[in-house]
Amino acid sequence: MTWSTREIAQLAGTTLRAVRHYHDIGLVAEPQRRANGYKQYGVAHLVRILRIKRLTDLGFSLSQIATMEDTDDPPVEALRALDTELAATIQRLQRARAELDVILRQPTPAGLPPGLAAPDVVARMSPADRSLIVVLTRLLGAGTMRAWADMLHESVTDPVAGRFDTLSADADEQTRAAVARDMVPYVRTLNAKHPEVKITNAGTRHSARYVEQAVGEALRELYNSAQLDVLRRVNELLSDPHDHPGQ
Repeated sequence: MTWSTREIAQLAGTTLRAVRHYHDIGLVAEPQRRANGYKQYGVAHLVRILRIKRLTDLGFSLSQIATMEDTDDPPVEALRALDTELAATIQRLQRARAELDVILRQPTPAGLPPGLAAPDVVARMSPADRSLIVVLTRLLGAGTMRAWADMLHESVTDPVAGRFDTLSADADEQTRAAVARDMVPYVRTLNAKHPEVKITNAGTRHSARYVEQAVGEALRELYNSAQLDVLRRVNELLSDPHDHPGQ
């Protein structure tokens, strides 16, 4: 009893393309041909193709199968290694599903780690603020980010935050000064409640200069010139030892 390529593929539950590929990479020996030139497959070919299909269904790659002996029982070591690999994959997928569950219950931008910020806080963030937080998660240490997470779970609202977010690049001097002046109490309150919220290289492999430069570049890319000027003014007012917020 012999079969054509199409028939052997159908019997094995695979495709013509797969059978031809097995020939190309040396996994299945070329069968003899009939007088008319058509291939004629026998039982040994069917068994071999079924064995390959079973091993690939288990998770073995074709390159791994190529190193195995053509026997009914694959090497025990290979099975154990595959089992370890699959267990790690299952754990990774379970973690991914847990994160997806959090995201579905509390929508969070994909770039932010699940649970980093309260959903209502995230909803009020400007796109620039969200992007900045994403950058910070890659630059700051775990301890510092925990402090940021604590702050980002606190629903603190202040109209001046909205004024800063909507500040246009061509805002005049008076408008910039007013926003900066009004932001000082807001920022001071946040600093008092969350003193560990800082831009630092503590707990990271980065140098302080690297973190400072990276954050500075992110700020310049995310915020317009007027907003950057306001941030500069706020820092100056906060660092003023005489603390003259009205200036």
